[in-house]
Amino acid sequence: MRLYEELALISKPQRRPNGYRVFTEAHRAQLQLARTALRVEVLQSGLRREAVDIAKTAAKGDYEAALREALQYLAHIREERRKAEESLAIARGMLSGAGQCPQGAALSRKEAAEALDVTMDTLRNWELNGLFTVKRRRNGYRVYSAGDMQTLKIIRTLRSGGYSLSAILRLLETLRRDPGTDIRLVIDTPGEGEDIISVCDRLLTSLNEAEQVGETIRRQVAAMKKANPPL
Repeated sequence: MRLYEELALISKPQRRPNGYRVFTEAHRAQLQLARTALRVEVLQSGLRREAVDIAKTAAKGDYEAALREALQYLAHIREERRKAEESLAIARGMLSGAGQCPQGAALSRKEAAEALDVTMDTLRNWELNGLFTVKRRRNGYRVYSAGDMQTLKIIRTLRSGGYSLSAILRLLETLRRDPGTDIRLVIDTPGEGEDIISVCDRLLTSLNEAEQVGETIRRQVAAMKKANPPL
């Protein structure tokens, strides 16, 4: 309770003459709300911080503002899920034409980065994480083929949708073994052999869970507002 008070997740309680804190029913409701908000695991786009801020606003007794923030949080979650679903749909469309052997001039790393509107460091990071392997000229310089660019566009699309590098790697490796795989299932299902699993390794599931938490937060704030009508 002292930690929650220090973090401004509950209001400061009054004290008795002997110094003991006096916690009320309002504190209990604030504590429940804070514990609910801390269940949000999704960090991207500040979603977890938004949930915690709702609890802090409610702890100040501004339930009207907290309710507005709860509704904004739910709208934000749904927008993030829309982006994730949209990027997956775009990637699926790209993959449907993956066997057509696209033609095009080979590009240098700088040219590839400019064409994709990403940095050269981003391409280097993707390669270091095993998402793709690029051929080299005799002089050692990397050269990106039209096929490489198609793969990179899929990676960029999924990254823009919030998917982690490990989730994308899992998908690409599965597709190499089985081109007909269900990409939605694979990208949202970490394998048993993956040592560390982050929220963004199961992004769609995590966003759905975050929305459920958001609905609980909204109901809790609404109940707090009803129990503490303005004077």
